[in-house]
Amino acid sequence: MSNCKRCNKPLKTVKSIDIGYGPVCKKKQAAEDAEFERIQITLEEVVESGVAV
Repeated sequence: MSNCKRCNKPLKTVKSIDIGYGPVCKKKQAAEDAEFERIQITLEEVVESGVAV
């Protein structure tokens, strides 16, 4: 039996085990991943802003 990567509870379905997250944690993780991607900046944006690296 495998455990969820987020909450460490046992995973019950093959699909959840393959993904590594239960259905609730999968939604929460997807939201966190989307927010992380949204707030990232590229090197080009840093260069264009004139901020010293």
